[in-house]
Amino acid sequence: MFYSSTMPWTPAIAPLGSLGLSALAAAIPLAVLFGLLAWGRLPGWVAAVCATAAALCSAVIVWGMPAGPSASAGLEGVATALFPIIWIVVSALWVHSLAVASGQFEVIRRSLASITSDRRLQALFIAFAFGAFLEGAAGFGTPVAISAAMLVSLGFEARAAAVLCLIANSAPVAFAAAGIPVAVAAGVSGIDVVTLGRIIGHQVPLLALIVPFWLCMVLCGWKRTWEVMPALLVAGLLMSITQLLVSQFSGPWTAGILSGIVTLAGLWFFLKIWKPRRTWDFPANAASPVQPRMSPPPQGQAQEVTALATLRAWLPYLLMSVMVLLWSLGPLVPLLRHGDIAFAWPGLAGVKFSLPLASTPGTAIFLAALVSSFILPGVGLRKALVCFWETVRSLGGTILTVCLVLATAFVMNASGMSVTLGRALAATGSLFPLFSPFLGWLGVLVTGSDTSSNALFGSLQRTTADRLGLNPALMVAANASGGVAGKMVSPQSIAVATAAAHLEGQEGLLFRSTVGHSLAMTLIIGGIVVLEAYVLPGLAR
Repeated sequence: MFYSSTMPWTPAIAPLGSLGLSALAAAIPLAVLFGLLAWGRLPGWVAAVCATAAALCSAVIVWGMPAGPSASAGLEGVATALFPIIWIVVSALWVHSLAVASGQFEVIRRSLASITSDRRLQALFIAFAFGAFLEGAAGFGTPVAISAAMLVSLGFEARAAAVLCLIANSAPVAFAAAGIPVAVAAGVSGIDVVTLGRIIGHQVPLLALIVPFWLCMVLCGWKRTWEVMPALLVAGLLMSITQLLVSQFSGPWTAGILSGIVTLAGLWFFLKIWKPRRTWDFPANAASPVQPRMSPPPQGQAQEVTALATLRAWLPYLLMSVMVLLWSLGPLVPLLRHGDIAFAWPGLAGVKFSLPLASTPGTAIFLAALVSSFILPGVGLRKALVCFWETVRSLGGTILTVCLVLATAFVMNASGMSVTLGRALAATGSLFPLFSPFLGWLGVLVTGSDTSSNALFGSLQRTTADRLGLNPALMVAANASGGVAGKMVSPQSIAVATAAAHLEGQEGLLFRSTVGHSLAMTLIIGGIVVLEAYVLPGLAR
């Protein structure tokens, strides 16, 4: 319940009298946002402005929410966008900009080329394996920001790099940031967190298995994909099996980070001993027979190049990973939370806003970048601060877009529009197991976060399951699993990808390039959930 200056106000589920008509009205802000993105003739921030305006008008006119609380809800979304989301993205891209400014990214380029110069395998290693590790450790846009920037720096075409990283950032999302999405789903639904983790661990590993093939098909087509099938199988099996085993026998907290580490290390070792018969480059360069590795350095310099120089070049990323892992350790988390600030949000009765100054992974990444500035050659504090300002300045359009998208989401949530959409999907009866993942997809589409989607719809999934006589744990898990496919088309993720790949103003192009893949993946999850609901119920325990 929210309060205006004169009277209390409670959100309505069907303000137009009909759930169907009310759901259509609730979809107007999303239709405006994605319609303008799909049209592709306007920058993302313009589409976000129109969507925010549509959400505010719908909240006030249709749902009857007072104008003051409506505006306050939007401002809460802006605050959430700035901290922690933008803080994480800025800090992550600052790490990458320091590596580039110091000249060390050229060493990284050579180190990757020493493993493979094949573009398919570089995309697999960075977008899929390294991105999964970053998602498991930090989440919140970090994998797309870092991986897309790295691929562009390696010579990938910007749009291809962005699309590949968006698609790759799917299967690891359910167990992101030390299992936070699963923990939140358990908290709002009242279902045991380990049980939810096990069920999700029966669903998303199939995506983890096929995403490497999906990536390669998008990049170069079936014929060239077949040539690197062994590497794709290794990457997919490593991630899917690790996700499955850890979620079944340990819990959801380490399933993301361990599957990323195992995939990254295992793929690195595999590529050291296996090479495709032909090295593939982009169409501008014809495919050619595999060339020998880079010429060895002069006598006496081999140890420096292979160990010291390479280690120093990768140091910012390694330090970032270590810091984020430390930030997620159980004993340290309560101490870090003492540095957070919580207060009642003005204009919305009963709403508390948390400012995670210390506990957010963005602070861990920021400190890693700060330490790296003193270690990387030719950087120092002054140059590092210049890089930081340039990073912030280059993200201007992205920051505005993400703030407006979160403002739209918070207005929709506070007014009851999101619940109306959820109730409409819940009205599908016996088909609900098929549509349940699409509810999670919708939540991520609106909020940009699987964690937020679970917080928004987790309780609704359980209530609907109880009403229809379905397994409530299965439906709540389906929300988290379906949400992973919505990540790639979330305006927040697309805005981060355009910034990392220097594609500002091309958000609509990325949306059109990923929406089909997103819907197809959600449909796959829906099929799995139907099997678990009606054919193989033993898997949903």
